[in-house]
Amino acid sequence: MAAMPVRWSRAARDLALALGALAAAVYLVSGVLGIRNPTTVALSLLLVVLGTATLSRLLVAVATSIAATLILNYFFLPPIGTFTIADPQNWVALVTFVVTAVVASQLSSAAQNRTREAVDSRREVARLFDLSRDILLTTDSADALPALARHVARRFDLEAVAICLPQAGAWTIHQGGRREIRPLEADLDATFARLNGGLEYDARQRTYGGIARLPCDDRTLTLVPVRLGTRAVGLLATDNPALTVGTLDAVGGVVAIAIERAVLLSERKAAETLQQRADLASALLASVGHDLRTPLTAIRVAVANLQGPGLSDEERQNQAQLAGQELHRLNRLFQDILDMARIDAAGIAPERQFVTPSDIVDAALANVGALVANRRLDIRADSATAIQVDPRLTSSALAHLVENAALYSPPDTTIEVSGEVNRDGLRLAVRDHGPGLNPGELDRLFDRFYRGTSGRASTAGSGMGLAITRGLLTAEGGRVWGENAAGGGACFTIVIPGVGHPVATQEV
Repeated sequence: MAAMPVRWSRAARDLALALGALAAAVYLVSGVLGIRNPTTVALSLLLVVLGTATLSRLLVAVATSIAATLILNYFFLPPIGTFTIADPQNWVALVTFVVTAVVASQLSSAAQNRTREAVDSRREVARLFDLSRDILLTTDSADALPALARHVARRFDLEAVAICLPQAGAWTIHQGGRREIRPLEADLDATFARLNGGLEYDARQRTYGGIARLPCDDRTLTLVPVRLGTRAVGLLATDNPALTVGTLDAVGGVVAIAIERAVLLSERKAAETLQQRADLASALLASVGHDLRTPLTAIRVAVANLQGPGLSDEERQNQAQLAGQELHRLNRLFQDILDMARIDAAGIAPERQFVTPSDIVDAALANVGALVANRRLDIRADSATAIQVDPRLTSSALAHLVENAALYSPPDTTIEVSGEVNRDGLRLAVRDHGPGLNPGELDRLFDRFYRGTSGRASTAGSGMGLAITRGLLTAEGGRVWGENAAGGGACFTIVIPGVGHPVATQEV
């Protein structure tokens, strides 16, 4: 509605300029050059009419041609100073001038309209292309539809646009403009119900039909069908009157393609998730099956030896100790499987308590006591400052790092374990003096079932330890990373955010 006053004020301005050009032409021809010949004056006025027809609308050009006719008749056709024409030849000249001016104005206006339509069509195609490119660049299926509504609003300069989709007996509305529009659900239901049936293409308006215009507050709301083939899947709502129904129908078609793409992306992501789970399950079975055979075989042999005669007490003790170590190894393996299952199911709920770094280190070493029983340990852990963390999750994560250091470093080297509370929170570190980490494998250290190339042949393991460490720490907001230490060996560091307090303060 605001476009009409603007259009009329522009037409009035163009008409005023045209009348001024007519007056200037008359003054130049008759006043300055002294030419009074009606034919010459008529051609001069015709130039002004043609220029007006080229630069302005048909209505302004016709009004200018009528004014030029009156000027020619009044000032240059005898009797001068009246609108009466005495000579019949002048009637012919006047009618010819009027017809020429009007026909030229119409031809020029038609050319302008075709030019304007061509420019609008090109702009429409460019906007549709940009919208399609926006859709192709959208990869997040969760935010695809809200992002699509924003893309439509931005590409077509819409202050208000909404994508309305029927879901479970209600309507889900995704807003895209600076201003929200809320169509009544009854209007949406009625419009959507009329979309069933065959499609008929309207070539003049470039639309398949089904577009509805409804009053909404103080504006007229346009509802455009969003179709996948012949099936309607939703409605596109806008209150912008500037876009033609053909453009709106084309936008609805692009929106339908985007919706279908979002559904396909979601289904593909779900399929990829299922495939990843299947791959993980296969890798888990293969890894666990391999790791189970060795301890089970050792336990079976040890039990058979214990049942046999002729063993001394020392030999029986050695066999029993071997069986106990392998049972501990089996227990750790099953605990790793349970931890990984809980991490996958997001079933880990941290239970924070105030503990000291020394308490965490002691608990971790107790979990891997058999592995480090004959190793040299350099332990530097703070026992005077407490911090609120989950002691079970943290000590389990640290135990995996200590176990990793024991497996991948020579038995005659020292394993350094440190723990402190600083401004970042609880910081735990485990350093070994083994071969170190391959720089090309640092990005994959914490992947499930991944084992470095240097340890695959020499060390048994499932490759779950570091992945479990990261999962346990993520549950309580911590992080872990590995790097090569200065002087050789690998160093793994744990940081869990928190604020430390002196133990004395906690005891009070």
